[in-house]
Amino acid sequence: MEIPALAQYERALSFRAHRNEVLSSNIANADTPNYKARDLDFGQALKSARQQSISLTRTSELHKQAWGTSEIGAKTMYRVPTQPSLDGNTVSTDVEQAQFAENALQYRASLAFLDGSIRTLRMAIKGGE
Repeated sequence: MEIPALAQYERALSFRAHRNEVLSSNIANADTPNYKARDLDFGQALKSARQQSISLTRTSELHKQAWGTSEIGAKTMYRVPTQPSLDGNTVSTDVEQAQFAENALQYRASLAFLDGSIRTLRMAIKGGE
C-alpha cells in the first residue's frame, strides 16, 4: 500500500540508490579501456515522476531493466568527458568520487526528511504526544 504523503520519498530514495550504482560502476571501471562514464538524468526522472507514465511490467524479479532506463524513469546518459584518456576511458575518478559523495549526502537527507514525515504522522495519530 502506497501512502501518498511518503511516495515522493520512496521515489527520491530509489533514484539516489540507482545513481549510487551507476557512479560505483564508473569508479570500478576507471581503468577499463574504452569504458564510458555514465550518470542519471535527474531532470528526466523528475519529469517522469510528475507525469507518472505507463511503463512495462516485469513478470519476474530476474528480468533486468533495459540499459538506459530505470524503474524510476531516469535515463542513463554518457557523461561529457573533461579529459578522456588515451585508451578511450572517460572516467575521471575525482569527479566520480565527488558525485558519489554528493549523492550519498542527498540520500541521507532524503532519509532524514522521510523520518521527519513519519514522526509527524505518528504524532498526529497519537494525538500530539
